[in-house]
Amino acid sequence: MIHLLLAIIYLSFISLGLPDALLGAGWPTMYLELGVPVSYMGIVSMIIAAGTVVSSLQSDRLTKRMGTGRVTAISVGLTAVALLGFSGSHSFWQLCLWAIPYGLGAGSVDAALNNYVALHYASRHMSWLHCMWGVGVSIGPWFMTLALTGGRGWNGGYRYVALLQAGLTLLLIASLKLWQKPAAGGGTEKSPERPLKLAEVLRIPGAKEVMLTFFCYCALEQTAGQWASSYLVMKDGLTAEQAAAAASLFYLGITGGRAISGFLTIKWKDSRMIRVGMAVLALGILVMLLPLGAGADKAGLVLAGLGCAPIYPCVIHSTPEHFGADRSQAVIGVQMASAYVGTCLMPPVCGLITERLGAGLLPVVLLAFWGLMVLMHERLNRICGPSESRD
Repeated sequence: MIHLLLAIIYLSFISLGLPDALLGAGWPTMYLELGVPVSYMGIVSMIIAAGTVVSSLQSDRLTKRMGTGRVTAISVGLTAVALLGFSGSHSFWQLCLWAIPYGLGAGSVDAALNNYVALHYASRHMSWLHCMWGVGVSIGPWFMTLALTGGRGWNGGYRYVALLQAGLTLLLIASLKLWQKPAAGGGTEKSPERPLKLAEVLRIPGAKEVMLTFFCYCALEQTAGQWASSYLVMKDGLTAEQAAAAASLFYLGITGGRAISGFLTIKWKDSRMIRVGMAVLALGILVMLLPLGAGADKAGLVLAGLGCAPIYPCVIHSTPEHFGADRSQAVIGVQMASAYVGTCLMPPVCGLITERLGAGLLPVVLLAFWGLMVLMHERLNRICGPSESRD
């Protein structure tokens, strides 16, 4: 039963990634068809991210009330409904409307699943589970490309993914009893008697630093993922179809990197994994800064993805060690909220920069996020001590 539950969690992480790159992959076609400026992708992203902030901040309360299994099933179902709404949209205001349930569905499940895995499974599983997220986010642009080249338009890409999400929702409903079973190592879901308030979480030493680390990381990842297609079209002259396929290289780098990270965590501590990832990420951004054309930009996206790979899962996995298992759900919920504030604010800013100053400044924006992320993570280690977590 334990292994069956783990398999379902793996599928759930694929589900989390499937919709994430659809908007960026389809936007070079979508904004022309909808008759809006290219920067308007940031508005849709901002609405989605705002919903995830709200639901992430409620994850501690919802998980205590309903349990991780029910929160996951309801959230994936809500996301499926929102994606069906996207697939039937033919105006910008409709996209904005369906972005609300999309965001609300994404936040709680992300925080609940990550906390469950951080508490009950080894670091290698956290890396491999987020590798599955990378599988999902890499497949998403493929569905969009399939729909665009097959004459079904960007609406068809959203419809394909919505149907997959609906199927997973049915599987999660059928598996609810498994979540009541002990997880790996005999653990069960543990939490304080009452949900922690936001002010209480912020008073925990190191909480602000980990929030800013997540803010910068997710702002960087979301900006790179969403604007890669437009960057390759506007700077290197690729077609929309070529750019949609090439943009998936960033997520393929994340996916492959997390598969490798799962093995490295057997020997390396979480803190070392994070620092190595940050170094490789910096290298990828610097390659994109060089004026060497589309080939170098693609290589830079792969390297940036490889660098991103261990950062997110290892920071989350170290949360119970840094802040205590009894407070980890609340802290992870606030981390996720902070991360989605980054995804809410920064892609629109990058859109305005692209519209006014050109797409070539994307690597400069990414480098700024990287610098602040490194600073905040090192401060976290000084306050809480470097994580000793490994298998």
